[in-house]
Amino acid sequence: MDWIYKHFTELTGTEMYEILQLRNRVFVVEQNCVYQDLDDIDQLSKHVLVYQEEQLIACARIVPASVLYDTISIGRVIVAPGHRGKSLGHQLMTYCIEQIVSLFNADKIVLSAQAHLQGFYAQHGFNAIGEGYLEDDIPHVKMLKEK
Repeated sequence: MDWIYKHFTELTGTEMYEILQLRNRVFVVEQNCVYQDLDDIDQLSKHVLVYQEEQLIACARIVPASVLYDTISIGRVIVAPGHRGKSLGHQLMTYCIEQIVSLFNADKIVLSAQAHLQGFYAQHGFNAIGEGYLEDDIPHVKMLKEK
């Protein structure tokens, strides 16, 4: 597997297309959720891409503090359907957290988790904060990881 970490301005057109294609495949088609994925946050973010044999199989974005939340956040975490159940999601989260800690020396990381994935994120030290809420008609919960 090849792991790539780039700011939006460093992504090639092909890489960005592959990110959007994977997010559309899962978040829109698989989850049957019509939402505005192009939210003007990608341009401000760092992106983690995981390739296997030149195919994008997982990705996430790391959003700077003060864009979505007061602290740095992780979002759009996704693993392609054919690559789930192989710990790739855990590897992706571990990689994102390591990048945030080493490059930004962040002591807090926040994310908006689909409620059914709360246990997954808890395995990486995230704890639910506040009440659950609907985001694009899908139950979510805000989660925080502190040093």
